[in-house]
Amino acid sequence: MARKGITNNPKGRPKGIPNKATTDLRQWVKSLLDDNRGVFEADLKMLDPAQRLSIFEKLLSYCIPKQQSVDVQTQVSAEYEQLERLLQTAPDEVVERIASKIKELQKLSNNETKQK
Repeated sequence: MARKGITNNPKGRPKGIPNKATTDLRQWVKSLLDDNRGVFEADLKMLDPAQRLSIFEKLLSYCIPKQQSVDVQTQVSAEYEQLERLLQTAPDEVVERIASKIKELQKLSNNETKQK
C-alpha cells in the first residue's frame, strides 16, 4: 500500500510545469475567446458602463503583471543603481550641470529653513 505523498515517480513533474489538465483548459479557453472575439465585443458593448469597466479590470490582470510591493530601501537602492549607470554614460558637462543645480536647490532649501 502506497504511503501518502509517495508516488511511483520520485522526481515527479518539474516545478513550474502545469499539469496536462491545466494546459488543456488554458488552450480551450484561448481558442474559445479567439473564435468568438466578435461576439464577445458585441456583448461588451451591450453592458452598462460600470459592468463593462468591471470586466475590463478583471481582464487586465491577465495582460499586465501585478506590481509587488517594494520596501523603501530596495527602491532607494534601485534608484541609486540607475543613477550610477546614468553617471557612467552621461557626458561630464551634464553631470556638472546636475550637480550645480542640486547645490543651488540645497542653498534655497537651507535659506528657507533659516527664515522659518
